[in-house]
Amino acid sequence: MQDAKPNKGKTAAEAFAERTSGIRRADAARMPGSSVHASLANEIGLRIVRGDYPPGTILPNEAKWSETFDVSRSAVREAIKMLMAKSLLSSRPKIGSWVEPKERWNLLDRDVLAWYATSPDREVFLRTVQEFRHIMEPEASAFAAMRRTDEQMAEISQACREMGEATNLQERTRADTRFHLAILRASGNDLLVPLGVLIESAFDHLFAFTTRELDDLQHAQRLHEAIEKSIRLQRPDAARNAVRKLLANTDGVIKSR
Repeated sequence: MQDAKPNKGKTAAEAFAERTSGIRRADAARMPGSSVHASLANEIGLRIVRGDYPPGTILPNEAKWSETFDVSRSAVREAIKMLMAKSLLSSRPKIGSWVEPKERWNLLDRDVLAWYATSPDREVFLRTVQEFRHIMEPEASAFAAMRRTDEQMAEISQACREMGEATNLQERTRADTRFHLAILRASGNDLLVPLGVLIESAFDHLFAFTTRELDDLQHAQRLHEAIEKSIRLQRPDAARNAVRKLLANTDGVIKSR
């Protein structure tokens, strides 16, 4: 299998070593448990999700992975265990590890979502996230309008304000994600809160894409402000309709690209 284009001309082991070194340096402060097996799991998982190893494929054995990436067999075993826990792989003695059907993958896992978001079929990912939002967000916003506390409202309002004040794509994207997650928390539904946290990376990727492609950021900001106002004034029907208008606007951005 070929590596991604940025690693052209390098061996798989060299490319992996370069990525592993960078990941460990960047994440050392907030990910003290970062390790070779976790980085290897990330590398293999990304290859699976982007289609290098389609469902049903028997993966290379421990010895081959160990040789390819110049890591110990124990690191390979731990990486495979991590991917099995995410339901990307199954394993059996004398057969080895194979890629599970996509419908079995745990797409609510943070890592799997991140790999999915960077796969070549990105438009499918964007549409999938958007459909999920249509199912969840209008009613969550209506509940937030009925149940939110003053503290939760302050969090929603601050995120909305920071969206408008953002000076770059990253700031706006992060504020956008905080806005929507704050609404899920304010809905008062215990199942939506952990669900929102799990799909945080999906929101980040979607909002980064749509913000970059938007022709009128001011219009998008006004749509968010309408949601904030409806929740603040405790008008559930208005909040529900405001979210639907925002989603329709995002649908248009995705379809036009």
